[in-house]
Amino acid sequence: MKRKKIFVVFLLLFSILLTSFGFWTYQMLYSPNILVDREDRTLIVPRGETFKSLQSRLYDANIVNDMVSFSFLAKLMNYDEQVKPGRYVMEANMTNLQAIRMLRAGKQEPVNITFNNVRLISDLAPKITANILLTEDEFNDALNAYVANNDEGFNHESIIGMFIPNTYEVYFDITADGLIERMNREYHNFWNEERLAKADSLGLTPAEVSVLASIVQAESIKPDESPVIAGLYINRLKRNIALQADPTLVFASGDFTLKRVLNVHKEIDSPYNTYMYPGLPPGPINMPTIRTLDAVLNYEDHSYLYMCAREDFSGYHNFATNLNQHLINAQRYQRALTIEQRKARAQAAQTN
Repeated sequence: MKRKKIFVVFLLLFSILLTSFGFWTYQMLYSPNILVDREDRTLIVPRGETFKSLQSRLYDANIVNDMVSFSFLAKLMNYDEQVKPGRYVMEANMTNLQAIRMLRAGKQEPVNITFNNVRLISDLAPKITANILLTEDEFNDALNAYVANNDEGFNHESIIGMFIPNTYEVYFDITADGLIERMNREYHNFWNEERLAKADSLGLTPAEVSVLASIVQAESIKPDESPVIAGLYINRLKRNIALQADPTLVFASGDFTLKRVLNVHKEIDSPYNTYMYPGLPPGPINMPTIRTLDAVLNYEDHSYLYMCAREDFSGYHNFATNLNQHLINAQRYQRALTIEQRKARAQAAQTN
């Protein structure tokens, strides 16, 4: 009889413990434990993060409500040995199971990388790595290695043309090689059959289109004028007339603060000096936008060979088919510029 009572008590206690453990297990797996009754948060996990340091950050930031249950399940699921870097969205009221599965699988939210207004390839790294784990040095090292080993003909002068300015979605922990591979893929996506056919009809390669587009882009602040300027330079290329593009002299000088090109700049011995050397320079003088690249491919067909800034200082140009008309346009602009300079000096004298 006594043994029977002991067995009943044991059975009762075991049932209570089993029920409690089952309830705790259910709670551990399926009850909200992430940002309970709060808003979603972004969690950045850097490279080399240990589970212990991640635990501390989750606790200090009040992201995990019950750290004991989270840590216990994480170790059961071996996440403590599989911490993956990245950018994760910790959703409000997630369960431990949902959160750990997401983190263990590395299911990140993509980030946007945007780059434009790039003059030199050395200016690209700070922009393209701004929202990702990559450092500028890591990107530059990988890019230099790509330039040295690629089989597509890209070199230090032309590589800037491989990057098509836009906004792209990537993962936060993308590698340097992976990012360059992605940009190369986007380059080939841009250069589809239609664009390749247009470039071929001009007798230009995609790389040469990029060079010409960079000059067009530097010549005018008015996008609607770009196809006209492109047509002018294409006319010069077809007739083997030197492009004589002032922005290429600025690039050759290395002084990007230069506002006015003088005769002395035309004496700079550089392959980028389009007064001294006919044809296209060896690489782009900036990173041309999609709009400017398309302006070259869809250039305006006309007979213009010369252009000069308009005398109304609107940012537009006067175009000419012959040198005499060009000289008249240039004199008109110089007169207007002289008048403006006199006005500016007079106003400065009155102020003083």
